[in-house]
Amino acid sequence: MESDETGNRNNRAGIIRFIGTYILLMGIALVLIGYEPIKQVIDINGAYSSFIARITAFFINMAGLDASASGPLLHTPDTTLAIRFGCNGLEAVLIYTVAILSFPASWRNRLAGIAAGILGLQFFNVIRISALALIHHYKPDFFHVFHLYIAQGMMIAIALALFMGWIAHADKT
Repeated sequence: MESDETGNRNNRAGIIRFIGTYILLMGIALVLIGYEPIKQVIDINGAYSSFIARITAFFINMAGLDASASGPLLHTPDTTLAIRFGCNGLEAVLIYTVAILSFPASWRNRLAGIAAGILGLQFFNVIRISALALIHHYKPDFFHVFHLYIAQGMMIAIALALFMGWIAHADKT
């Protein structure tokens, strides 16, 4: 049987390993997204933003408001929203994905968790951006408050909740 002291040391080592791996992988991800020489070859953030703008325009049209996308810009009859890093959901995807990659679990569980989490995050993200466009159209005075104080933190909270749910699932398998 393991002593409490040995168990505590192992827990601390696991936590330190998780944090170290998380910082390293997040650093690599941010370099891949933001480092200019890499962006000139492949602009991951730009392509991601453009993709999200097109999907969101589709759903806004289904809600009855005319919308279109050109690159990372989402056009509605009364405004154009620029979907950038922090607004496109990529930040939440990175936080979530890097956390799963840093956590000790089987690769099967990690890959399943990443796939399900990215789909879930983008589902909520498209709803969030659609809500922003609709709020801007119907309640423009509320747009600034919703954008800054509700919508931004919402994605990080959802990423954290999905990660905690994944940990509970990964722990059982």
